[in-house]
Amino acid sequence: MEGLSSQLEYILPLAQNLLVTWGFKLLGGLAVIVVGRFIAGSLRKTANRFMERTETDPTLANFLSSLVYYLILVAAAVAALGMIGIQMASVLTILATAGLAVGLALQGTLSNVAAGVMLLIFRPFKVGDLVEVAGGPRGKIESIGLFSTNMNTPDNIHIVVPNSAIYGGTIKNYSHHPIRRVDLVMGISYDDDIGVAVNTIKQVLDAETRVLQEPAYQVAVSELADSSVNLVVRPWCKGEEYWNVLFDLTRNLKEQLEAAGCSIPYPQRDVHMHTVD
Repeated sequence: MEGLSSQLEYILPLAQNLLVTWGFKLLGGLAVIVVGRFIAGSLRKTANRFMERTETDPTLANFLSSLVYYLILVAAAVAALGMIGIQMASVLTILATAGLAVGLALQGTLSNVAAGVMLLIFRPFKVGDLVEVAGGPRGKIESIGLFSTNMNTPDNIHIVVPNSAIYGGTIKNYSHHPIRRVDLVMGISYDDDIGVAVNTIKQVLDAETRVLQEPAYQVAVSELADSSVNLVVRPWCKGEEYWNVLFDLTRNLKEQLEAAGCSIPYPQRDVHMHTVD
């Protein structure tokens, strides 16, 4: 009993001292985390309200506000560990090593995220635009995410394109400007009157209400081809009417040129035979 009493007399003060010392440190670290979480939440709400007023893209706004939130939480956790007495140099070394390993493992994913952020900031296109990306698929933008962009092709095929492939390539945005030029090539025979053909084409363009007066259309001889004299026809129209104007003009020009006496030649080859005695 006397031995047990002596041990208790030694252990109790030591435990009391450790409890007081580490207890205050733990409470201080916990308080830092609680305060840090409160500050992080407040700043995230403030950032969201600011980006709503500036009409920032919702996907980008959520990403940036979440990034601010978690960065403050990490800073609070590091500060809490420092208050407890853990050597921060070792913690930072471990975090840096872990971050490098994760970065190497997810470098493709991270590049998509970085490209998604750049697309949302610079906005080379928006939802609803008709685009062609990296010389590949062409379609209307359905949604722009942090990892990929969703598109629908004109024949209603759904395409998912990684953001890094989009931002690292050439982007053709057919909807960026409100008007587009329709490019047509009409071929007439070498025996036809070019003046009659040009006047007929101009009459068709003048009668088409969807063809814009400004910029003015262009009709000109572009090429003396093997089987035809080619005329370029370049009217302007509204972007949303492009395909209908293209299809209708192609038919109307052919019909009116034929009605005016012009022929639409097709590739042909003349073979001359000589009799050899």
